[in-house]
Amino acid sequence: AASDVYKRQPPARVGTTPNLQTRLPAPSVGVMSSAGVETLTEKSKELFAQYDRGGFFCEMFGSDSVPAEHTRDIRRRMQGMKVSALKRRSQQSDRELYNLGITFTVYSDRDAIDRVLPFDVVPRVLSRDDWQHIERGCVQRVAALNRFLHDIYHEQHILNDGVVPAELVLGNGNYRPEMRGLEPTHGTYVAICGIDLVRDGQGVFRVLEDNARTPSGVSYVVENRHLMMRAFPDLTSNVGLRPVSEYGMRLQAALAEIAPPGVEDPKIVLMSPGVYNSAYFEHVFLAREMGVPLVEGRDLVVEDDVVFMKTTGGLRRVDVIYRRVDDAFLDPEQFNPESMLGVRGLFRAYEAGHVSLANAVGTGVADDKAVYAYMPRIVRYYLDEEPILQNVDTYLCREADGLAYTLENLKELVVKPVGESGGYGVVVGPKATKAELDACRAEIENDPANFISQPMIDLSVCPTLIDGSIEPRHVDLRPYIVTGKESWVLPGGLTRVALRKGSLVVNSSQGGGTKDTWVLE
Repeated sequence: AASDVYKRQPPARVGTTPNLQTRLPAPSVGVMSSAGVETLTEKSKELFAQYDRGGFFCEMFGSDSVPAEHTRDIRRRMQGMKVSALKRRSQQSDRELYNLGITFTVYSDRDAIDRVLPFDVVPRVLSRDDWQHIERGCVQRVAALNRFLHDIYHEQHILNDGVVPAELVLGNGNYRPEMRGLEPTHGTYVAICGIDLVRDGQGVFRVLEDNARTPSGVSYVVENRHLMMRAFPDLTSNVGLRPVSEYGMRLQAALAEIAPPGVEDPKIVLMSPGVYNSAYFEHVFLAREMGVPLVEGRDLVVEDDVVFMKTTGGLRRVDVIYRRVDDAFLDPEQFNPESMLGVRGLFRAYEAGHVSLANAVGTGVADDKAVYAYMPRIVRYYLDEEPILQNVDTYLCREADGLAYTLENLKELVVKPVGESGGYGVVVGPKATKAELDACRAEIENDPANFISQPMIDLSVCPTLIDGSIEPRHVDLRPYIVTGKESWVLPGGLTRVALRKGSLVVNSSQGGGTKDTWVLE
């Protein structure tokens, strides 16, 4: 498809279905739907009387054609709540988050080392059917990712068969030739994965990107639930919510499964870059949840290709490292010699099979945004199945037709650098200024291979408490998949919300917040 020539038509999207981006008409507030779902004004006068989803698919109310019947009981419980009481509970929740140390760091703001991630008290609710669809799709996608990573570091069949361009993988900055021929236990390269999903105007879930290196945010999933259960016992009791508190136990079990062969009682540690990392709270949280030591590179030493942890009782062998340190800083002997965060000789121990790393070195190539465009093909190639979760249509600027289409339609597209995360470098064409578009065009023309573009999706919205009123705000969803011998998906995942009116950028580093995500039994 990439070699076809198009005139006035979008180039073929790599591995995607036809574009379904149409906006639904705005609903008439207070009109009974054909499915008999109660109206906004009749049944939710206090809280939702002025709420207007603005023509977008709503996680709480659905749409005219797809009403959210599964939220009926929750809406009924919320209908008597006053906005003033909701705001008071929200302020109490923010204070509790800060007092508990549930914070993050924005590197670009030196005056805010510890910042509370904004938490919205109106939950995002998923039906059982929706969740089962998401769950199956995530398990399928992680299986394909692990097969892909094994292949590109071994026989490279998918490259030789031309399914994925070899230069896209072998020339990728996250591809690690040092991993050639190495065999992680059970073939699990990606033990912890976060897959970012969005719901479009038709209510269909689509994959926005894969996070196969060090996905963050799972601590907020668990803490948000604890917070909601304390602040809203009247709302959470007897609803039939899938629990999220077993994540630490599941993660610890999966890490034990990927220990080096023959290790009966593996010793696991979580390796953090340290207190100034933006996700340090999460590192502390996960170590506590798993009941394992939290270490930094300086706490570990390699002797005779074996990793040991320094303790007051002497050296203690380490079998599995859940590392939250990027590849480049992991081992100054093998990668960046200037790194003060890693452990000298760690990769030698890994090569010798004396320690397991989660995630494996070199998994970053799998969450590259250009490789993402080929994921539907990758799923079909390795699993002989159709993708359960479809991609968002994607144009590769490294290809002539994708570049031409992107530059011609820059004002209508979302442009992303392939190697960035956290929302950095993203340009939303319809909302960008002329100066921003001109700068973006210059960057694309200077380095086309570094960019992809996608149509702007009408992201679903969720009722959100904004300055004393309930307003729609766009949301996404990041389910977390833990893989040892098999994969398990945390019920719900992290719902991120774009708190700025009209914004589509949900990342915490760009002013986003979070919601508790409920999966109904």
